[in-house]
Amino acid sequence: MDGIPLGPEDRAILALESETVAGHTCKIVRVGAGAPDLGALRARVAERIARVPLLSCRLGGLPGAPCWVPDPDFAVERHVGALKPPQPCDRRAMLTAVGALFEQRLPRDRPLWRIDTVPLDDGAVALVWRIHHSLADGTTALRYARELLWDDADAPSADAARRTVASTRPGAEAAARDAAPAPPPSEDAARGAEAHARDDARRRRHLAAFLEREYARSRAPSPFDGAIGRRREVGLATASLPQLHDAAQAQCGATVNDAVLAVVAGALRRWIERHHGTLDGVRVRVPVSLHHDGDATANSDSFFALQLPLDEPDPCTRLSAIHAATTTRKADHDAESRAELLRELGRASPRLRDFATRLERNPRRFALSVSNVRGPRAAVRLLGAPVERLHS
Repeated sequence: MDGIPLGPEDRAILALESETVAGHTCKIVRVGAGAPDLGALRARVAERIARVPLLSCRLGGLPGAPCWVPDPDFAVERHVGALKPPQPCDRRAMLTAVGALFEQRLPRDRPLWRIDTVPLDDGAVALVWRIHHSLADGTTALRYARELLWDDADAPSADAARRTVASTRPGAEAAARDAAPAPPPSEDAARGAEAHARDDARRRRHLAAFLEREYARSRAPSPFDGAIGRRREVGLATASLPQLHDAAQAQCGATVNDAVLAVVAGALRRWIERHHGTLDGVRVRVPVSLHHDGDATANSDSFFALQLPLDEPDPCTRLSAIHAATTTRKADHDAESRAELLRELGRASPRLRDFATRLERNPRRFALSVSNVRGPRAAVRLLGAPVERLHS
């Protein structure tokens, strides 16, 4: 396989990593009764690694033009290991172990991922999967898990999904063309010019509103401002997403993502009141996946930003306010507009695109990133053992 150039987003993530900023993400997979031992897990990965060729590639190429190249020394044993010492952990010890693993950098002379097994005191096993964000965003990492880990009976392969998409899309497009009405007769020149002017003014208003929303500075200093160290702590919580979805829908027609943001806002409100007094709100960034079925892109996401109303004590009112804000951003396609803006800037001037990207990363642009990664749509198993939970 020839070298595969990294995209602009992948290179930006590589450049962001430093002594104190980790470039990898972390997935914690809880596998229940009958979880495979280390030898069986390594055998599964060795058997499946050809399905995800990028996972056997390391960084190569020139400093200004990195690419993924096959690692001639690739060995599964270097990437699938066990916690040392391998003693059963309770919940607190498991979280401490995950934090310690997260602090460790992935060596850049090898493929940028690793799975460590952590035995739990209730008989289950946690797989702590670190994968560099330049290699995969959340959506891609879940696709890799499907190809590399889940039993085939539970998870159709990506090739099968692509065949399904390929077999249905042409017919759907033809039906859409057949159903499309004939274009209306053209207007006279004066009315056409007037309509064009109105549309041009609408686009300018939309762009101005988009820039104000996405490039505004936070309204107040954030309690999360401060120096970043290497130490990491991890916390996990579990909630019923179907119940959250139904409650949000019944309350104000909100989505489960709106409900997650509202829950985060409530938690932040309590924490800030306890440690810092009161705060009107914090500006958060919400990643939006731009992946489509069958793509092989490592990173394909954008985001929009909004102010979480921490000054609102009523959770239902907070949910309604957040739903109104996200509805506006979805209707105006803010995430897609940001991605298109950066593409156009890159065509005009790569330096201008880099400046806009650095501007977005300014600590005053947002205080927190709140990300939601869709997990498997149905129950999955690993070598016959149930995958009970997946925390991203």
